Amino acid sequence: MAGSTPARLKVILGENNIEKLTLPNGIPESLEDLLSTIKTTFGLKGNFRLQYMDQDFGNDFFNLNSTTELRNLGTIKVIHQQTNPPLISADQSTSSLSLSFESDDGISVASNDTIILSSPESMSSRTQQWPEDFAIPQFSYDTELQLERGNTEYCVSQKMLTLSARMLSDILKRVAEEIYRYKAYPEDAHFCAAAEALIKKHPCLKEPGSFNGCYGWKQRLKYKMANYRTQLKLQGCPELCVNSLKSKATTDAFPAKKLKKPKRSEANFYPSFPTGETLDSMEKVRLELLTEIGIRDNERVIADKMANTFAYRRHEVVNQEPSIQELKDRWPALFTQKEINTEFQRLMAVPLEWKFMAQLDMHSSQLIKVIRAKGGATRQKVANIMDTLDQTVDINHRRECVLKALTIFLGEDADGLIKEYLDCGADDVQRDLEEVTMAVYVIRKEGRDCRSHLKTLALSLRVWKCCMN
Repeated sequence: MAGSTPARLKVILGENNIEKLTLPNGIPESLEDLLSTIKTTFGLKGNFRLQYMDQDFGNDFFNLNSTTELRNLGTIKVIHQQTNPPLISADQSTSSLSLSFESDDGISVASNDTIILSSPESMSSRTQQWPEDFAIPQFSYDTELQLERGNTEYCVSQKMLTLSARMLSDILKRVAEEIYRYKAYPEDAHFCAAAEALIKKHPCLKEPGSFNGCYGWKQRLKYKMANYRTQLKLQGCPELCVNSLKSKATTDAFPAKKLKKPKRSEANFYPSFPTGETLDSMEKVRLELLTEIGIRDNERVIADKMANTFAYRRHEVVNQEPSIQELKDRWPALFTQKEINTEFQRLMAVPLEWKFMAQLDMHSSQLIKVIRAKGGATRQKVANIMDTLDQTVDINHRRECVLKALTIFLGEDADGLIKEYLDCGADDVQRDLEEVTMAVYVIRKEGRDCRSHLKTLALSLRVWKCCMN
């Protein structure tokens, strides 16, 4: 790495859609490492190049050929070089992402392992949870022209735009399509967010007499979304056809009975099969996986096949509701640490381990203040941990100290959760922890700096059942 000072990334995913990321070890020395980090962190696919903002030329962007051009508080733009949309969202194939570096310490960095979200041929996979700020899509050209004129007139005279039936239909259809990109069955709060975003972007669409100016739009969107689902169901969309009366058992053939839809914010609850794949071809790949799992150093092949069979696996879980043991017998590769992380991201569109570490880093300072304020026996138990925390700058070691101290603060035994090993191999640790429901293990190397490697060992079948169902 080029430096040891952490660099904070301000990531602009789109209009009013901003995320933060950090490089704890500073800006990478090579451009390839920087590209790999950005690609892994945001799950980008395909080729792209970088541009940096040069303050000497009025903040214009220039192609980035070396990371030596970058500085803290600098800005990077990601330029995609393909027609397929990037993994962040379906409508950003021609837009770019802006990344701003700021100095900070204690924010996590994404894993170096590439996560395969789904088969590249599966076009139904969602890659984002519902955004904090819902982005209104572009409407047809004539609708945009009239909205632009209406917005201008509204700013001058506060006059509302009178909509034709064609304009109203176009607006509702485009917004419904955008909602479906995140949710097939949105809740009332989601419709509220979409309606508020609509009148915020186009104030000429406000409704006089409405208590918030958009209540009528929310109701229209609800009806339009229901009609849109009906249209997609007629086209054979699996996510919606699964709830049709034809797909239900005779005893459950009632419209409102046993609806199969996301209940825990699953982004890809019931995805479509990759193009050209069938039940028979997916079952063939599953049988191949049973053979591949026994081959050493075969993680990449297993990862590819697991990504390709994600939709088949979800259909099996949703339709057949197998027991955990049955699922483990049919999909043994699913119960490895790496695949648990990857499957969680495919299902939830959230990186499990990275998200946990990022949130831990974000709240560490407040957690430490609360822990230090505790007196009595708890203060004595965490005294050594707090001393170690004050003496280290290693992000992994600090995470370990915070987790240990927090466990003691909550009145639990830290040794029961965090297992420490000295110069042990991963296989030895795995055998040791087979009977543990969940644990965090730390492998220390003798003669080296005590750098902790925290890994969440999700061995609990009950926990995995919650994720899968």
